[in-house]
Amino acid sequence: MAGKTSEGVGFSDEEKQAMKQRAEELRTTKGLKGAAKLAKELEACVEAIDALEGIDGEVARAVHRIVSEEAAHLNPKTFYGFPAYAAEGKVVIFVQPASKFDTRYPTVNFDETAHLDDGDMWATSFAVVAVTPDVERRIRELVVRAVG
Repeated sequence: MAGKTSEGVGFSDEEKQAMKQRAEELRTTKGLKGAAKLAKELEACVEAIDALEGIDGEVARAVHRIVSEEAAHLNPKTFYGFPAYAAEGKVVIFVQPASKFDTRYPTVNFDETAHLDDGDMWATSFAVVAVTPDVERRIRELVVRAVG
């Protein structure tokens, strides 16, 4: 998402902020282990979700609920400030709010560790413009498949 800055081409202000958030995430859990680290990461994830409004919040809350029901072994955390869910420290699913980069819609994203492989090409990012029963059903199917 590199964009133009006042100095030319480089990281946008939003990208710089996301990198700062990631550094802060790592700092706040430095030295923590086990249950203490998981609790701190859960707290950060819930705070990130609570800070979202509109469709961003709706998507994040739906994903959080679905992951809790279908993939409770995934650990909630934040990833560049996004609500995320990880297995063995590696992010599997994260929600990128539209408000983060001033985009048209939030996305539900699946990282490399997700088991969504489907032949020679498959989707790993899904735009969401409304949280409907059909959308929730599709996200649930993707979560189950991703951790399967």
